[in-house]
Amino acid sequence: MLKFAKQCTLIMIWADMYNQIIQNIRSTVIEGCADNIPCNLWREPVIKIISADDERFFSLKETVSAGHLLPCDILDDAKSVICFFIPFKESIVESNVNRKTASTEWASAYVKTNELIQRINDNIEKLMEQNGYKTGKIKATHNFDVEKLISNWSHRHAAYIAGLGTFGINNMLITEYGCCGRLGSIIINCELSEYIKTETPKEKCLNKINGSCGICRRRCVTDSFSDNNFDRYKCYKQCLENAEYHKNTGYADVCGKCLVDLPCSVREP
Repeated sequence: MLKFAKQCTLIMIWADMYNQIIQNIRSTVIEGCADNIPCNLWREPVIKIISADDERFFSLKETVSAGHLLPCDILDDAKSVICFFIPFKESIVESNVNRKTASTEWASAYVKTNELIQRINDNIEKLMEQNGYKTGKIKATHNFDVEKLISNWSHRHAAYIAGLGTFGINNMLITEYGCCGRLGSIIINCELSEYIKTETPKEKCLNKINGSCGICRRRCVTDSFSDNNFDRYKCYKQCLENAEYHKNTGYADVCGKCLVDLPCSVREP
């Protein structure tokens, strides 16, 4: 009886912490914007939590790089990984359809969303500290090898493991709100196993389902997907050109042409 009572108490604690995390992220995106970050850039975030011990994290050392970190490399007693997708509003997406260079609205959204992700991580860290837990924070971007252009922690792959979406043939993650937006993740040593689901999401890429699309690759302005191989160096060269073009906006090394004007840009197709 005592063991059952303790288990019920744990479940109540987990439920409260889970709800606090979800509400904290949502309120930061929708209401609690930082100074100089406008709140009209984003739609409702999508949030999933996965066990830090999920064996699929080990597979990233093969699918991403041998140097890809495990959750325990970032936080030694990692228990859970929080993954979230912040979708852009449709007006931001539509602004980036034309021209070779990224639109001003798209570049600004990229910079401001990276700032927002930093604030989300800081808020989660404060929440965890208030409840006696620790966090392992990961930058929204620029955590990659500058020569190989490969990340040591892939927010996209962590989000896939968490069930946020599936990969399109442009290597971007398609969520229930499409692929246009930014992904973030943060690691905590709070056990939330009662709220973790590990099922693989249903395939969302039309080209992978029945070969009926492929628009994303054709929209690439640098032909980085020629011969069905992705040339990350050609892609990043365009991103750097955009960063220079939009240097007054912030460091916007981004393109996004292969994400916009698609069946999966702002919704699941």
